[in-house]
Amino acid sequence: MDDIALPRMLSVAFVRSPHAHAAIRSVAAEAALALDGVAAVFTAAEVGRVARPLVARLESDGFIPTPWPPLADGVARFCGEAVAAVVAESAYVAADARQLVAVDYEPRPAVASLDGGLAGERILFRRDYRRGDVDGAFATAAIVLRETFEHGRCAPSPIEPRGVVADWDGDTLSVWASTQTPSIMRAALARALDLPEARVRVQVPDVGGGFGLKMHVFPEDVAVAAIARLTGRPVKWVEERRENLAAASQARAQRMEVEVAAAADGTLLALRARAISDGGAYHVYPLTGALEPLGSVAILPGPYRTPVYAYEAVTVATNKPPLGAYRGVGMTMGAFVMERLLDTLAARLGIDPAEIRRRNLIPRDAYPFVSASGMTYDSGDFHGALEQVLAAAGYEALRCQQQAARAEGRLVGVGLACYTEYTGMGAEVFRRRGMADVSGIEGATVTMDPDGTVGCLTSFPSQGQGHATTIAQLLADRLGVPLDRIRVEPVDTRAAPRGSGTFGSRGAVAMLGTAAAAADQVRTKLQALAAHLLEASPADVVLDAGRAHVRGVPDRAIGLAEIARLAWAPPLGGLPSGLPPGLEATVYFDPPGPTFSGAVHLALVEVDRETGRVEVRRYALVEDCGPVINPTIVDGQIHGAVAQGLGEALLEGVVYDSDGQLLTGTLMDYALPKADGVPPFEIGHLETPSPVTPAGVKGMGEGGTIGAPAAIANAVADAVRALGVTITRLPISAEYLANRIFQKGADRRTEVT
Repeated sequence: MDDIALPRMLSVAFVRSPHAHAAIRSVAAEAALALDGVAAVFTAAEVGRVARPLVARLESDGFIPTPWPPLADGVARFCGEAVAAVVAESAYVAADARQLVAVDYEPRPAVASLDGGLAGERILFRRDYRRGDVDGAFATAAIVLRETFEHGRCAPSPIEPRGVVADWDGDTLSVWASTQTPSIMRAALARALDLPEARVRVQVPDVGGGFGLKMHVFPEDVAVAAIARLTGRPVKWVEERRENLAAASQARAQRMEVEVAAAADGTLLALRARAISDGGAYHVYPLTGALEPLGSVAILPGPYRTPVYAYEAVTVATNKPPLGAYRGVGMTMGAFVMERLLDTLAARLGIDPAEIRRRNLIPRDAYPFVSASGMTYDSGDFHGALEQVLAAAGYEALRCQQQAARAEGRLVGVGLACYTEYTGMGAEVFRRRGMADVSGIEGATVTMDPDGTVGCLTSFPSQGQGHATTIAQLLADRLGVPLDRIRVEPVDTRAAPRGSGTFGSRGAVAMLGTAAAAADQVRTKLQALAAHLLEASPADVVLDAGRAHVRGVPDRAIGLAEIARLAWAPPLGGLPSGLPPGLEATVYFDPPGPTFSGAVHLALVEVDRETGRVEVRRYALVEDCGPVINPTIVDGQIHGAVAQGLGEALLEGVVYDSDGQLLTGTLMDYALPKADGVPPFEIGHLETPSPVTPAGVKGMGEGGTIGAPAAIANAVADAVRALGVTITRLPISAEYLANRIFQKGADRRTEVT
């Protein structure tokens, strides 16, 4: 975003609250305004003249909305909330000037913990669910396990932080944004600034990562747009890393109290769960703070036969930034809890963790399968994936190596995790959840120009997933055009079809349903025109290498450019068979999913007894995302997601003190994984095509962040089980683990004494 420069552009720097909760008595900007190059200082009062708060909506009982103003209006509700905006001729001047803005705060008590939010009954969302005779199953079960699991806060931390440029020409608001959801942003800005959507244009340049963070619309986006309108000049804001850690949406932050009932052989009989999320001060737009706990309880049964189930999903308000989407949202916690429960159950029965899974995994011939939470799993083969990963890793040999290492006093553990993930969701899923501002549809336009080149416009931008490569590959296959003659354009809401955006592992399904389907329509017309020129049947026309030829007679051919010129400039007498002019098709698609991908992960770790440091020595997985379109991109997504999952399992944690002050405000404090801590991956594939999606494809972009934390947690738990240490929380930081090991040792020494 910082590369965008417009004439007369101003830069914005936000003055942010140093308090987690405080009344704003006054804002004095005289000293800042006196600095050379400062154009203006805006507060909530000025911005509020042209912009309304963002209000995320959920059409559901138990939901309390929380209007989030562009600038804090009278009260700052978390440390880092924007209170004022300094506008200057350069970003450097704006940053200097914000230090001169004097804000008079009246600090108030802050709610800085999940327990504090519960105690104050600050409930933002609650939903209950029950399927079957849960109480009866628990009353008759041979085994009942109860445990409480926790996951700390994470920061999505894309390489490129947030950024937005806005320009108001007196009639139209033009916005350049680092966003995953341009259509949603356009609608939100239009609503907030009381403009028709046709007068708001959102353009998406190259985006350096998103991971869910950038599917949201934030108050800063509204504030920058409002300032452009108030000043009549282009305005730019590019987020600093400290702002990203302090004021952008965060993730996870959940506690789950869970019970599992099982038969004497370990067969699952019932589940009960209460998921409570620390939602922060506001609902994030458009998803709301309900997304994390709902996702966790929905996916908790995983790929296992669980007959009956009851849950309660709760989000409480605290004085922290809001909880939002992050790669694997909700599902990471669900998989972590379920996989830890299965390992705990295996330990209780004295059987191998692989065996407890064999006894409970859904068999392939049972698909489609309705889960205990009411979701229809369309396809899968987890028994096959489990055996494939065990064979690839040499599981029995690993267990022998583990025993030898333990005999030497080393803490070595092996962990398994099976998970399923919902991908490719459409309108039905979002309506069922009650999400009012996510349409669920996507669109694409494919055009062949008179020179035979092909252009594609989509509603869903890329944040590094390789969309342009994959879409070009799909179009080349269908239209017989070389890849270098295809251009996938950046998303621009003025030209591109309306849609929802890129999130929730919807890309592959959306590509097949929109761009590929539009290309098929263009191909049909090309074949009809070529058939007329070649005096053949359209069914006998083959498109290949920029030409159309008769099947079996490659010499009877005509260039696609010649056909395209004919389509765009019809000859005397018009086109044959009443074909309309042009070679263009637009297709809107409502994904029929969700479709369910899944994988089995295996990790081998060693724990340093003194420091608590965990070294991942080996990592293998078998992924099922249906037919693989581009193997290189799929494997790249797996590598990136597993690396993030390792960081989430062992390193990453946003930490606040009891007053709501952020203690991890830099990358010196918030520990991201580095290349030297990520082991080589052994990746296998298993394909079970979906019966509900085009070509049977499924999404897969989030899997590593779902499976890796669970597999690592089980491996660490396996390594330290003999010491009496249990693993019930993420992240498993070295400090936390060393303290647990030391404390258990101290307890045992006390017992002996």
